[in-house]
Amino acid sequence: MNATQEKLKVQLEQAIVAAFGADFAGVDPILVPASNPKFGDYQANVALSLSKKKGLQPRAIAAAIVEKLDVSEICEPPEIAGPGFINLKLKTAYLEAQLNAIQADPRLGVPAAKTPKREIVDFSSPNIAKEMHVGHLRSTIIGDSIARILEFQGHDVLRLNHVGDWGTQFGMLIAYLREVYPDALTTANALDIGDLVSFYRKAKLRFDTDEAFQQTARQEVVRLQAGAEDTIHAWKLLCEQSRREFQVIYELLDIKLTERGESFYNPLLSGVVEDLEKSGLLVENQGAKCVFLEGFTNREGEPLPLIVQKSDGGYNYATTDLASLRYRIQQDQAKRIIYVTDAGQGNHFAQFFQVARKAGWIPDDVELVHVPFGLVLGEDGKRIKTRFGDSVRLRDLLDEAVSRAHADLKTRLQKEERQETEEFINEVARVVGISAVKYADLSQNRTSNYIFSYDKMLDLKGNTAPYMLYVYARIQGISRKGDINFKELGNNAVLLQHETELALAKYLLQLDEVISSVEQDLLPNRLCEYLFELSQKFNQFYDRCPILQAEEPQRTSRLILCDLTARTLKLGLSLLGIQVLERM
Repeated sequence: MNATQEKLKVQLEQAIVAAFGADFAGVDPILVPASNPKFGDYQANVALSLSKKKGLQPRAIAAAIVEKLDVSEICEPPEIAGPGFINLKLKTAYLEAQLNAIQADPRLGVPAAKTPKREIVDFSSPNIAKEMHVGHLRSTIIGDSIARILEFQGHDVLRLNHVGDWGTQFGMLIAYLREVYPDALTTANALDIGDLVSFYRKAKLRFDTDEAFQQTARQEVVRLQAGAEDTIHAWKLLCEQSRREFQVIYELLDIKLTERGESFYNPLLSGVVEDLEKSGLLVENQGAKCVFLEGFTNREGEPLPLIVQKSDGGYNYATTDLASLRYRIQQDQAKRIIYVTDAGQGNHFAQFFQVARKAGWIPDDVELVHVPFGLVLGEDGKRIKTRFGDSVRLRDLLDEAVSRAHADLKTRLQKEERQETEEFINEVARVVGISAVKYADLSQNRTSNYIFSYDKMLDLKGNTAPYMLYVYARIQGISRKGDINFKELGNNAVLLQHETELALAKYLLQLDEVISSVEQDLLPNRLCEYLFELSQKFNQFYDRCPILQAEEPQRTSRLILCDLTARTLKLGLSLLGIQVLERM
């Protein structure tokens, strides 16, 4: 009902001018959804803010506005409540017309962005030669959902995976690869590292305990940076092995990304330093080239610099991030660049954003956004770890969710004395397990930590993916039971008579508002809250209103409400990266 709110706002603005004169053009009517349904659907609070300016009581202000307000096509006669709130209740006929209008619209009345933009979402970003662990869960899931919503709104979205595929650790890995898998360097497809984590640990152990190996590893770094052919070949083998492992996870989660690692920007790093030098921002400090920042100090209270070139001539993350930022603006032509990382990196982003602005690299029409998120905690309230103290592998976490969903479904089928094929059981378990993990993450305000609990996320009751999947499947069950093809209902009229029908209708028409807010604020939990409330309102309608047994035209009207609910759930869940099920 974003369009409805806009219409009401315009009418209120015109009424304010009609009541108090042209000097009051542009005054915000402060129109918000009503805090309590018994007061109506919307509430204008402008009378309180105009009271001092006009020297009148708020109720008198409200009465003057209402006298000039014409919202008869949309609302019942406005009412004034309390100290001067203007309450507006939508007409049933208006709601029916709105629902009738969106029946044939695949977007369910959600308008696309008026001015589509080139937007970049930088998310996931694992490190080569390390397996994805639980720490990558939130960036991957939140970033994907944000990208889906922006794409749905019509923006040109580039999904970037800024993988860690460059740096001094590769000297250690390449040196170890030469020792353990020498054939891989000369024979095609000979490399199968297997457990990448184990490989990395063994290489690290050699590096920490063997000085000769340390020296060899450092030489490999020099050779890598110089572009030595055999070293580059070894580096590519390591990257490809990791890429295959990452892809297993991405396919399981239905994630699409364009990989553009740190190595991509390597040729651009010296140019970053040169241009910062030309702009007069660089200061040499203990042999390193730095930019001193406003508002950042160390423990001693001294100004904290951002190092862009180390004393040994090497570069770091900040240099790469500055190079990537310039590339994304100049070459990719991005107008909004969104970085989805843990909140602990907040200072890093604030710092390199500040440097880029000081250098004049950020045009006025480009927006930089850091989307921070909190930690995934175990049920003990601490960082989730294995019993050995390691980060939980993301693959293990997802496999466990699917396994538990499989066991839960088997138990339920036994209780219901239902017979289903193994293929059906495996597919439902996969969808429910993966969806449960995604939704449990996305339903939290991303800035907060959250406790990871399989029992809670797989519960068929409450604010969970299985609950909403069940509501969707229940609606499809109505279709099967009544031998109804929802697509053949045509443009029949919706008639809203019962209070639960009205409540459901109003909520169905709020989808555009919710998606618009997520597009701006990048908080997917708002969409989750909406879908959960919608599911609850549908269940209240389902419990209190006969559907298949109702007389016409009420029967068809209620079937249309069922279909609109199912389509809204399917669309909303798809924007969270969640697949629906026709049967559970």
